[in-house]
Amino acid sequence: MNPSPNQPAIGIVYIVGAGPGDKKLITLKGVECLQRADVVIYDLLLNNVLLEHCPPHTEKIQAPDPRIRATRQDELNRLLVEHAKAGKVVVRLKGGDPYIFGRGGEEAVALTEAGIPFEVVPGITSAIAASAYAGIPVTHRDYASSVAFVTGHSAALRPDSNINWAQLATAVDTLVVYMGVAHLPQIVERLIAYGRDSQTPVSLVRVGTTPQQHVVQGTLDTIVQQVEAAQLKSPAVIVVGAVNQLREQLRWFDTKPLFGKRILVTRARAQASEFADLLEANGAEVIQFPTIEIHPLEIDSAYIRTISEYDWVIFTSVNAVEIFYERLRENGRDVRAFGRSKICAVGPKTVEALNRIGIQPDFVPTHARGSAIAADIENVSGKRILLPRAKIATADLPDGLRERGAVVDDVPLYDTVKVASGSDKGQDEIEADLLNGRMDLVTFTSSSTVTNFLEMFPAHTPDVLLADVQVAVIGPTTQQTAIDHGVRVDIVAKKASIENLVETILAFTL
Repeated sequence: MNPSPNQPAIGIVYIVGAGPGDKKLITLKGVECLQRADVVIYDLLLNNVLLEHCPPHTEKIQAPDPRIRATRQDELNRLLVEHAKAGKVVVRLKGGDPYIFGRGGEEAVALTEAGIPFEVVPGITSAIAASAYAGIPVTHRDYASSVAFVTGHSAALRPDSNINWAQLATAVDTLVVYMGVAHLPQIVERLIAYGRDSQTPVSLVRVGTTPQQHVVQGTLDTIVQQVEAAQLKSPAVIVVGAVNQLREQLRWFDTKPLFGKRILVTRARAQASEFADLLEANGAEVIQFPTIEIHPLEIDSAYIRTISEYDWVIFTSVNAVEIFYERLRENGRDVRAFGRSKICAVGPKTVEALNRIGIQPDFVPTHARGSAIAADIENVSGKRILLPRAKIATADLPDGLRERGAVVDDVPLYDTVKVASGSDKGQDEIEADLLNGRMDLVTFTSSSTVTNFLEMFPAHTPDVLLADVQVAVIGPTTQQTAIDHGVRVDIVAKKASIENLVETILAFTL
């Protein structure tokens, strides 16, 4: 039966496994579902970065906390049905895999009973992912040919539980227990009582696959005391079996050079992803705290119409390339408009941005400083030069070119403005982390990020605010701005590139 004109078509629910914590462990299909979502109902402990895959119109609803809402599952089921019946594409975003201790089956049953179409998108469950990131293969030809997943929740330990601990204790080589930290003594007691050797190796992996991952190892005989000594709390998985012996040989994640280091990135969010990815690839926990936004400015269309009359067009940033090219397109033109003009690109990223629109620059200076560029470029006496760039850019480049006899049109193409929100964490939380030594490094990639950052914390002088944190900057100009504001600079990239900044950070002992 077709719905009446006043009744919306029934939507669909995607029950999606988001993986265990690392934002990149979600599947491609899971991302596709998020990109189509009208509504996302997401679990409490998920990496919120995943929600950035959603389109702007998506309604984001955090699922009720199961620790304080006994009726949580009924509420969730009702929400799924309600939004689907309104014709929405609904994503139920769950940690790990929906069908492994994720109550995805209960939600699927509720949808079926309500006549709502659904699909299940499997996710990587924490038993597999956390173990792998800890360097523990749950199976290995020489150590384990069988593995079992079991819940360690209190209900699993009751006499009427359907978990047969007596047989499970010795039935498999590797046993992975979910949600068992609070009941570790009882679990250990049962395994030993039912025949598991007390010298069996055991590992607990807390918040596996994240930069906060913490691994405690021992044996069934010692693990309770070791976990208590380490004050390890949930969420964590318990891995029981001989495969734990492989960790020292196979660990790879928590040996990365920046593992466990908390690094604050103050770059504009639209530009920060590459920087954050490089830091995270080396094990860091990156907190994005953008202090600037890029705002394109309107320019006189005469610059577009007469661009081919310039002898040189100098691009000093990726932003300049992308925004100027957009202005060309808005005026119905493309790269052919440059005509005979020569192109100068400052920095490898600017070269790449030009290459993407089909331009190979005629000149790439070896240094990024304005005075050095002006000195390195060919004889420009009497030449007309267009310099589309940031509104707040320093005057050393156009002044240097004019000193050599060039006629320079210095055109403000975009502005960098201070932002008051949009960080991964609240400003108060960032402030507390800095003052209490819970941040290892603050990075600045331009002079404006320095000034705007300090303006956000007027209650503290830089020497107090940054007393217990290292500071890294990109290039001498940003370094000088930081010093002028009373900031102690510990790390300076010799080249004005994100790659070199990361290399310099890696060479420094945090």
